[in-house]
Amino acid sequence: MASKGKMKSVRGAVKRFKVKKSGKIKRGSAFRSHILTKKSPKRKRRLRSPKYVDQTNVLSVKVMLGLK
Repeated sequence: MASKGKMKSVRGAVKRFKVKKSGKIKRGSAFRSHILTKKSPKRKRRLRSPKYVDQTNVLSVKVMLGLK
């Protein structure tokens, strides 16, 4: 009988998401990598705040990270 081996996580997901102690999954913010001159300081400041994966997507992200 052949061994199934280890589950592999999606490497792109590992680089993009971080699971916090609270169980929330932290993610990066969109729209803040370039063309920042036309964005207002208030908008850029809001983009700096931490963002978390929405509850509807948590399961799929956990599967990609090999947690489920």
